Amino acid sequence: QVQVVESGGGLVQAGESLRLSCAVSGSILSISAMGWYRQAPGKQRELVAVITSGGNTNYADSVKGRFTISRDNAKKTASLQMNSLKPEDTAVYYCNAALLTTGLSHVDSWGQGTQVTVSS
Repeated sequence: QVQVVESGGGLVQAGESLRLSCAVSGSILSISAMGWYRQAPGKQRELVAVITSGGNTNYADSVKGRFTISRDNAKKTASLQMNSLKPEDTAVYYCNAALLTTGLSHVDSWGQGTQVTVSS
């Protein structure tokens, strides 16, 4: 069984910063990619940022230069540093981990989400 748990959401004003954290636990052999996605009310879930086990990153155009994704492979954690937040960043943010279990199953695991609200 695999668990993905996010933390760090909250309410901030435009221009402020937040840091989201994600911890993965369970019967895991390896984690390839870890990513952050977000879903605003009435919109589809979208990719925010992703990082591979080798440290390669990719960002949505809307967050480039403001958000930074990082991970600690040994601790099975990932973080999303969000600076210069805008009201349009308001959404539920989800952590995703693409992993291989000890049972040799490839699993795409999601956290329960954490709310980020940016007021203008």
